[in-house]
Amino acid sequence: MSHSKANFMSGLFERNKRDLLGYLTRRVGREDAADLLQETFVRVLRRGELEAVDNPPALLHQIAINLVRDFVRRRKTEAAHFEFGDVPDDRPSSEVPTDDRIAHRQRLHCLRAAADSLPPRCREVFVMAAFEDIPLDEIAKRLGISRNMVEKHMRFALHRCRAAAVG
Repeated sequence: MSHSKANFMSGLFERNKRDLLGYLTRRVGREDAADLLQETFVRVLRRGELEAVDNPPALLHQIAINLVRDFVRRRKTEAAHFEFGDVPDDRPSSEVPTDDRIAHRQRLHCLRAAADSLPPRCREVFVMAAFEDIPLDEIAKRLGISRNMVEKHMRFALHRCRAAAVG
């Protein structure tokens, strides 16, 4: 990137970041706004030839609007596929055939291995929710993070556990 383009982008960022961050925070919350702000500027940088755009701030705002739409759409899809309710107690009874109990133990072993491979904070959230039966709001409070972040950790953990169960 040339020195003049770098200066142009730096100035554009400094002049618009506060307004864009405010807009994004109102639309998606503080947790995700900074990521979307960064993505807005990454997309502008990829575009190139920004100096030829008549109204760069309007372009930035339109990109931010599109990112918010994508974000909301993704959240709705996740909400339709992931339910954060009670963790089912599916331990086999003693009347279950031996083969089923062995299969259950193997699945449980895979689940524990998947949980052990999670990043520390993610594993902590997963264990509290799945094994200690702590509500997500309480986990957020105890760990000093938002419920949104707790849900992100749970989505990631459940994705890993499902992949381990299938694989």
